[in-house]
Amino acid sequence: MEEPRWLTPPELKAWLAFVAATTLLDGALDRQLQRDSGMPHAYYLILAMLSDSPDHTLRMSELAAVTQSSQSRLSHAVTRLERQGWVTRRPCPDDRRSTFATLTEEGFAALREAAPGHVGTVRHNLFDALSAEQVDQLEGICTAMLGRLTRDPEATPIPGVCPDRQR
Repeated sequence: MEEPRWLTPPELKAWLAFVAATTLLDGALDRQLQRDSGMPHAYYLILAMLSDSPDHTLRMSELAAVTQSSQSRLSHAVTRLERQGWVTRRPCPDDRRSTFATLTEEGFAALREAAPGHVGTVRHNLFDALSAEQVDQLEGICTAMLGRLTRDPEATPIPGVCPDRQR
């Protein structure tokens, strides 16, 4: 058995900082959205991805992919969003196995109301701490990671991210 390539001290320091920062940021975003808008970050992401899609509609399988969610977790979340009147579902006319999710006007209004607080939290906890050069570096780092994680250096799983690289 081959010996693992252990992290060097600088890599370990960077890894631990990355894990702590992303975990704390995710918690801060979720707490802010729950407090101010009564929705978890995962629901906000679903609404945001639908709002950025043509006709505010995506196949459930595509929505699962762009939100990095399992089909069952997404289905549960969309059921809750339907109960709130923020999303509707309808069968795909061309493929009986597929279902479309569509953002409603009420859902768009909820997203529009939640967005300023969410963006403020993102800005305060991430971008206000970085220089313009660091923002460019962060984009490069995340794009490289996405290329490795998606096995396609030109792809990104989130609509609107690096649109010049999308096919």
